[in-house]
Order: sequence, then structure tokens, then C-alpha cells
Amino acid sequence: MTAGRFAPSPTGELHVGNLRTAILAWLFARSTGRRFLLRVEDLDRVRAGMEAVQLGELTAVGLSWDGGITRQSERQSHYDDAVSRLRADGRLFECYCTRRDIAEAASAPHVLPGHYPGTCRDLTSVERAAARRERPAALRLRADVGLYEVHDLLHGPYMGAVDDFVVVRNDGVPAYNLAVVVDDAEQGVDQVVRGDDLLSSAPRQAYLGSLLGLPPVEYGHVPLALNPERRRLAKRDGAVTLEALTAAGWQVADIRAVILRSLDLPGDSLDAALAAFGPSRLPREPWIVDPADLSSTDAAPVPPTG
Repeated sequence: MTAGRFAPSPTGELHVGNLRTAILAWLFARSTGRRFLLRVEDLDRVRAGMEAVQLGELTAVGLSWDGGITRQSERQSHYDDAVSRLRADGRLFECYCTRRDIAEAASAPHVLPGHYPGTCRDLTSVERAAARRERPAALRLRADVGLYEVHDLLHGPYMGAVDDFVVVRNDGVPAYNLAVVVDDAEQGVDQVVRGDDLLSSAPRQAYLGSLLGLPPVEYGHVPLALNPERRRLAKRDGAVTLEALTAAGWQVADIRAVILRSLDLPGDSLDAALAAFGPSRLPREPWIVDPADLSSTDAAPVPPTG
């Protein structure tokens, strides 16, 4: 059975933008008869106790999920299997570059900003042996395409650049692009709804999935919540988390209503929002959240729209 998912990293409390994306992922999945799964992406930068906090926040706004919780930290053997397959196909090469090396090489006129310039792609065995004495190697995918197209429910056809991206970091930890592709396929996730800051990574992930012979994924990259300076909303912006808002006197139902109305959906309940939901009616612009407007419970009551 097919599924959608929400996959937070337990690094801190979820802010209203994170909760908005979680609600959208739930709405997309439930409106299409899919299961809705929860996966904890805890391979890196985990804060103790934050998984339980985030699960409590999702439950508080009314979200439910199907089955148990999947944790990436418990799935190393699955990532190892995928790496073994890619290695057997000659798809991987060792890379010894530092971030500074890549940044300096990527400043060349013929290299796309942020993309790997191919420095270690064709090292000889002697050069690799010398490099290993200096630093451990990351593993990069040997891509044979420069562009790859995906279809997005909000953005339509999207053609994005694909470079020789990292699949295993030099500390041995599976990279994000590898882990999510393997996890989604094995969990039956064929609908990925997440923030549109990740749209550019979708072609890399879809291309990797094709090399592993995995089913294609339907994407939906939704607008982010931004602060008034149009930077990504963060906890440092002030009272933007469920905990901070409830401490200021907000009711959780009112917080959820504000989030739903930012999507042009009824704020009464998730069920009411689901009944009115459709991708074509969603706003395409970012949600601008001014923490000053949330600092007082005067803003909390939301009148019904009918």
C-alpha cells in the first residue's frame, strides 16, 4: 500500500512552519487514500529528548500516523546494502576533498555553484593511496547525467542539475540523499511532501532511485514559512513554537487554526481542512510569519469563515 510521510530531525522543537509542512504532508496523503507514516531522521545532530517532544507536538495539533515510528539510526544495514549495490555497479568513487577544496574549485566558470567539480573522480590508485594517508574518504556517486527531471504536484515538470553527490560521508554516516531514497522505497512511500527549499535535491534523489531500480516518487514541494526579512523561520525568531505560544496563552486549537488559514483552508479542524483540501488551491507564496504578531493572545482568536 502506498504512503506519504513526514520525516523530522530531532534537533529541537518544531516551529509553526514545521507543523504546517507536517499538516500538509498529512493532508496530501489522506486526501489520496495513502497511509501516513512518521520517520525520525536521526543520523546526525540529535538532541536528547527531542524525538519525544516532536511526537508530542504532532499529536497535540491532531496528527496521527499509521504503524510504528521508523528511525534511520536503526537502518544502517539497509544503507549498507544500497552502497554495496552501487559499488558493484561501479557507481561510486572515493573523494578526499574538504569543503574548502570544493568551494574553491567550484568557483571556476564552468562549474555550477554548489556542485562538485569532479576533483577526485579519476584519481589513480597511487593518488588514492596517498590521499587516504591524509584524510578518510567520502563516497560519491559517479553520475552519468547532468540533468534529471521530476514531476512536482505544485511546480510541474522540474529539471534539475545532478552532480557526483556524496552518498556516504567521510565519517561513515550515510548521506541524506541516500538514506531518504532507501527509506522511502522500503516503506512504500511514493508521495514526498516537504519544503520547497528541497526541490533542487529531488532530481538527485530520483536519479539515485532509478540507479537502484526503485519505484518513482511523486513530489510536492510546498512553500516555506519565512520571517518578515524573508529568511527561513527559526526558533531564534521568537515565539514561533507550540511551547512558546501556549506559554504566552494560546490554545493549541487556535495555533492549528492559524496554520490552516494560512493555507486558505477552514481552521475548525483537520477533518474540515481535509474535506476542503486540494493541491490546486494552495498558496504558492511563502507564509510570512511575524513573531511580533504571535506574541500576544490578542491575535489568537480566529473568527469562523463559514
